[in-house]
Amino acid sequence: TEGRRRLNEQVHSASPRMQPVTQEAPSVMVPEPLRSYVGDDFDSLKWRALGLGAYEVRIPTGDNETTVRLLRIPVGKPVPEHSHGGRELTLVLSGYFVDGDMKFARGDMEDADATVTHTPIAGSDSDCICLAVTDLPLKFSSWFMRAIQPILKI
Repeated sequence: TEGRRRLNEQVHSASPRMQPVTQEAPSVMVPEPLRSYVGDDFDSLKWRALGLGAYEVRIPTGDNETTVRLLRIPVGKPVPEHSHGGRELTLVLSGYFVDGDMKFARGDMEDADATVTHTPIAGSDSDCICLAVTDLPLKFSSWFMRAIQPILKI
């Protein structure tokens, strides 16, 4: 048809707009919309110690059920073994972690539910910074972690 032919001509005659890259991408970039909540520099945040070298920054939510936090897990350190009462979504923002035989690097997301018991371990290159969202508290395997869980609010 005539309309299809004209559209095809317009598409093929249009030249793409190329924008030169004027600056290097930072090694750790805070994506939007997260940047609106925490700013653009992970190092300037007020990280709260969780123990074992791990830190968190809580991000307020509109309800009392969902917990959203940034986690900074030090090089080579594990998150203590745990399972889940609900879902845990973990988005890697910097570095990587290994969970069993799976490696999760920047941009990867792990979706764990009540059927998953795991011990994620931060990579060997740098700290792993993740955005973690849970709808129920974690279920730690260790009696010690279960005992301090109410204090740490994890």
